[in-house]
Amino acid sequence: MSRRRTLGTKKKIALLVGAATMAGGGAFVMANASNAAQTTEDARTKAAQDAGVCQGLATALGNNQRFIEGQRAAPDAQSQARIENREAVVAEIERKQAASGCAVGESAQDSQTAQPSRTAQPPQAGQEAGQDAGDQAGQDAGAPADDQAGEQVCAGSTVTLSGEGGAPAASSNQFPVGTRLRVTNLDNDKSTTVEVNSVSGSCALLNNAAFEQVREEGKFLIRRALIEKVG
Repeated sequence: MSRRRTLGTKKKIALLVGAATMAGGGAFVMANASNAAQTTEDARTKAAQDAGVCQGLATALGNNQRFIEGQRAAPDAQSQARIENREAVVAEIERKQAASGCAVGESAQDSQTAQPSRTAQPPQAGQEAGQDAGDQAGQDAGAPADDQAGEQVCAGSTVTLSGEGGAPAASSNQFPVGTRLRVTNLDNDKSTTVEVNSVSGSCALLNNAAFEQVREEGKFLIRRALIEKVG
């Protein structure tokens, strides 16, 4: 005749406590893993945002450096004033690179080479930086967008800022001074209409005031831009 062994009350309690401890430990491990995954994802998102900021500044720096190189290679009567102005812009961009934690002096390798224009005569360095809102560029920049759609240009181009001050305006290596361009940021549907007032290394390069009108917070590069010639 077999004898059944029964567990004492104390042993039963010990087994239940052990099982509960193991289950709780598993939940703790899963919670830690989930938190770690979220932290990693947040870090990746921030890194991507920081990379976008640095790329935008690098593009702006490369554009200005190439513009300076172009002016030195084929100088005219206004080249020295343009070079001095752009050197000040380069210094400002490098300051922003340092403040944003980017590599200071890093420029985008794919920035377009500036082509000096003999017909486009931008203002002197002091005049360009000190334009006031009452001048013609300011009036054109503040005017409402044309009712009719303009001719789409610069297909596939990204848009960044030159670092220049003054009323909203643009510079370009394709359009002469006086051309009016409407730039729309397709990521937030903001647009601005500005006048080209100088030469740069990009199809459309906005100055600080114009870029502020269409930028997304914390970004120095517009990857999805619609650029139209409206005048």
